[in-house]
Amino acid sequence: MSVVEETASAKAAEGVPADFEPNILAFACHWCTYSGADLAGLNRMNYPANVRLLRVPCSGRVNPQFVLAALNKGVDGVLVCGCHPGDCHYFSGNYYAKRRLMAFKRMLEYVGLPPERFQVRWISGSEAGKFRDTVISVCKQIKEIGPYHPSGGDA
Repeated sequence: MSVVEETASAKAAEGVPADFEPNILAFACHWCTYSGADLAGLNRMNYPANVRLLRVPCSGRVNPQFVLAALNKGVDGVLVCGCHPGDCHYFSGNYYAKRRLMAFKRMLEYVGLPPERFQVRWISGSEAGKFRDTVISVCKQIKEIGPYHPSGGDA
């Protein structure tokens, strides 16, 4: 049996379908990350199509309730992307987001949600490659832990 077949059979034993493709929602800052995603598309960089971008004015506008609502609606993972700290169009929005979303992430970990399900990244408009690499990495991590079941949780 090959390594690929062993991994597939191990995932099947854990309840993860071999053909599982995660649904990921990415909140993207209009001024930086969304521009980086657009640049990745213009440069024909390939990244997984199962990531849905939701443009927000600033990462500081992402309310933790939006993340919970997305997870409860069947999204397997949430990614929040914004400008690098110090480069925010609204001066301090990303500092606010960093403080709020990191505290929220610790709370999610406390209640048993794997930390890979919710991630925060800082990507500027000129970092198309970083956007692509981040999306690929997040998809890979979510795929490894399997689908999220809101009613039963992950634990």
